[in-house]
Amino acid sequence: MDRRAFLAASLATGATAVATAMAQPQPSRSARGKFRLKYAPHFGMFADHAGSDLTDQLQFMADEGFTAFEDNGMMARQQDVQEKVAMQMSRLGMTMGVFVAYAEFDFKKKTFVTPYKGMREMLVDTMKKAVEVAKRVNAKWCTVVPGPYDPGTQWDYQTANVIENLKWCAGVCEPAGLVMVLEPLNPMNHPGLFLTKIPQAYQICRAVGSSSCKILDDLYHQQVTEGNLIPNIDTAWDEIAYFQVGDNPGRKEPTTGEINYRNIFRHLYEKGYKGIVGMEHGNSATGKEGERAVIEAYRACDSF
Repeated sequence: MDRRAFLAASLATGATAVATAMAQPQPSRSARGKFRLKYAPHFGMFADHAGSDLTDQLQFMADEGFTAFEDNGMMARQQDVQEKVAMQMSRLGMTMGVFVAYAEFDFKKKTFVTPYKGMREMLVDTMKKAVEVAKRVNAKWCTVVPGPYDPGTQWDYQTANVIENLKWCAGVCEPAGLVMVLEPLNPMNHPGLFLTKIPQAYQICRAVGSSSCKILDDLYHQQVTEGNLIPNIDTAWDEIAYFQVGDNPGRKEPTTGEINYRNIFRHLYEKGYKGIVGMEHGNSATGKEGERAVIEAYRACDSF
C-alpha cells in the first residue's frame, strides 16, 4: 500500500460526521479480553462492522480488545474532530499512537537533506504545529520521513544536514515530551528516499542524541529492504520507540505473507516492550469477513 494513498484514505474517512460519545467509560465486549501487546488499528480498518462514525469505530476496536489506535492523517483533521476522537479514546482507555508530522515525497522540494535556512524555519514551524496536535489528542509520537535524497550532493553532507535539522526539531519537541520517530521506507515502494534502513536511522538518532528523536521500525518495509528483523530489533533497541507491521508480500495483515509475526510479537513481549505496534497495512479481504480475518490474525499471533 502506497503511503500517500494510505494518508489520503485515512483523511477521507474523517470527512464523515463524528458522533458525541457516551458520557461514561465503556467496558470491552470482547469475550477474549485485551491483547497482550498494544496493537493499533486505524480508521477505516473496521468500517464495515462499525460504520463511518469515527467514535463508533474506536468503540468497536476497544470492544475487540485493542488498547491503542493510530492515525497518520490526524494532523490534518479539524480541531473539533481531534478533540472528539481524543475524548472517546480517553473514555475507552485507549492510547494514541503516531500521526504523521512530516513526510515529503516530492523530489522538486527541499527536504531534511538540505541546509537551506528557509527549510529549517519551515520544519521548526511544522513541529510546533505537531506539538499542538499532540497535546490535543494526547499523543506521544509523531512520524517523520526526511524525504528524497539529493543526487547532486555528497551523501555524508546530506546525512550531516539531516542530523542538524533534526536537532532543531528536537529542540521544539523535547520540552513538550513529543517524540519524532524516523521511519525508513523501502526503495521498492518509495524509490529515491534518503532514509531506508534501520542501521542508518540508528546512526542518525545516536548523532542527534535526543530523547525526542527515535526510530519507527516498520517491519514490512524492513523485510523488503534488508530482512534480519529480530537481530536489527535487538541491535537498534535503545533507539527504537515504535513499531509498525504489515506482512510481505502484499502489506496486509499478519499470516498473509512470509513474516513470522508470532515469533516477533513474542520477542517484543519478552523484551518487555510496552509501546505500540501500529497496524499500518490493508485488509487482505473485503467486507466484514475481511475485517474479522484481521482480528483473528492478531489473535493467532498474540497467542504465544
